[in-house]
Amino acid sequence: MGDYLVVGVHSDAEVERNKGPCVMREDERYAAVVKDAPYITELASLDEHNIDFVVHGDDITTAADGTDCYQIVKDAGRYKECKRTAGISTTELVGRMLLVTRDHHIRGPRSSLTMQGVDESRVADFSHGSAPAGPLTGIAHYLSTSNKIIQFSSGREPKPGDKVVYVDGAFDLFHAGHIEFFKRARQLGDYLLVGIHDDQTVNAVKGGNFPVMNLQERVLGVLQCRYVDEVIIGAPFSVAKDVLESVYHVRGIYREVDHPALHMTTTAIIDRIIESRHIYIERQARKARKALAEAEAEKAEKIAKAAAAKAAN
Repeated sequence: MGDYLVVGVHSDAEVERNKGPCVMREDERYAAVVKDAPYITELASLDEHNIDFVVHGDDITTAADGTDCYQIVKDAGRYKECKRTAGISTTELVGRMLLVTRDHHIRGPRSSLTMQGVDESRVADFSHGSAPAGPLTGIAHYLSTSNKIIQFSSGREPKPGDKVVYVDGAFDLFHAGHIEFFKRARQLGDYLLVGIHDDQTVNAVKGGNFPVMNLQERVLGVLQCRYVDEVIIGAPFSVAKDVLESVYHVRGIYREVDHPALHMTTTAIIDRIIESRHIYIERQARKARKALAEAEAEKAEKIAKAAAAKAAN
């Protein structure tokens, strides 16, 4: 839609006032973006950062008082829409964690609900299965397409003589820790190849409802990181040396990477949800009520647009 993309990230205070408690803190969400962006987008903010127009999904987003967050820029003709991706959102992911279910996995046999790194006693009374325990705690199934993956892919190939670095993992709930890890790994060579384990492999190793995001969702999360050159979808948990050299073109010695966000892990994020479960259930309930109001506003807006177009003709 344009030539340069600027991303505004709301502060914790703004998110909590308009949506509910944050899953990741603002310092974990900030990375080369416009920090503390106003929840209701204002023209002055656009001008300050030399932004021509705002892009948002085709669903209405409202502030705590019911105001359309983008009405000002819509009226100014500085707003464009893209199709919203159904089935994947922070609200959906929080719902999966509240349910402690594996129904969001693509396929695979059932296994124990023991969750690696998580105290079982703290999730014993959580709801199991795809039936919602409350508003917005059901399971949606996001399935990608080859075209969607191509859109996220860099299309880069390693050049002759390039040092290829290979890392692998689940990379669930893509977060600042993953970004810092990829950044440091990329600095060790010229081309970063990331292997992403499938749902069955991750669940066999970590148990419980891990991974929270299914394979296709995790692939897109990794692909959008600027430090990643290519991914291997469904990479084996253990890779033989000959496969690394002949197939992945990786030659060298195993290295461990240190980075400043080692404290940030998928388990740490889930722990936050568990520790404040009742707060997040209320967050889901608030979001459900807000979503109904937004749907009504969206319907009214479409009717108004249709009426205006008919009158113009």
